[in-house]
Formats: sequence, C-alpha cells, structure tokens
Amino acid sequence: MDTLSYKTVSANKATVTKEWLVVDAESAVLGRLTSQVVKMLLGKHKPDYTPNVDCGANVIVINADKIKLTGKKWTDKVYIRHTGYPGGQRFATPREIVEKKSSTVLIEKAVKGMLPKTRLGRAIFHNLYVYEGAEHPHQAQQPQTVSLNL
Repeated sequence: MDTLSYKTVSANKATVTKEWLVVDAESAVLGRLTSQVVKMLLGKHKPDYTPNVDCGANVIVINADKIKLTGKKWTDKVYIRHTGYPGGQRFATPREIVEKKSSTVLIEKAVKGMLPKTRLGRAIFHNLYVYEGAEHPHQAQQPQTVSLNL
C-alpha cells in the first residue's frame, strides 16, 4: 500500500478551469431549471468540486421570456420586499414583475435564493447571465450548449 496515493485534491483559484455554458429556458419550469443552473454555477457537476472556491461555470440562460410556472403561480405566488420605511412592505406577483421589469428577474431571484448567503455566493451570482431572447453577446467565449432534459 505504500505505492498508492490517496490524496484529496482540493481546487483553488489557480487550478480551476472556468467554462462557459448556454442553457435554453424555453418551456422549462422555473424551479427545475434554476436548481440545475445553480449546480453548474457552484461547480457541483465537476469531479474537483470544492465548496469554499468558485470552481463553477459561467452560465448563460437564453429565452428567459418563455419560462413556465406550474399551477396558478403566475397570479398566486407572492414576492415580498421591504422599502426600509415603516409600513413599507410591498407585494408583487410574477405576472406583475414581468410586466414592470422583465422575465429575467424571475430567474435571477430564484437562482439568488438558492445560492449561499455569503460573499462567495454573491461572487458566484455574477457568473450568471440571463437574456430574454435567443441571442447573447458572449459568442467570443465559445460557450457549450447544455441540454437539461427537464
């Protein structure tokens, strides 16, 4: 047993290879899509996953405007925020958010809620790029298309 090496390999900032992945959100359910996206952002799809290092991929989500929500979530689900002032609690449904802002906000909120609430989680969130249409400005990075089979 002296010749075998049983060493745990931990990734660090110098040894991590960041890849670019494209995910098509067309007719995908919001929660199922975002849980897969978070796995890719954190790097859990790689064999050298290290929880305290940003070893995940840069993920591009296209066709965010064609996302689906099951049941009556378009009207019954409520997002709550607070302005910081007394009596400043505000409520919004996904339909209202899409009308006022854009559908990319729904995916970003879902992903942000699944990431760790630490400085590493906030840094990993910056590796997410969400676009409403099928076009994105990251062709120079030569991203690979990923099918999620949802």
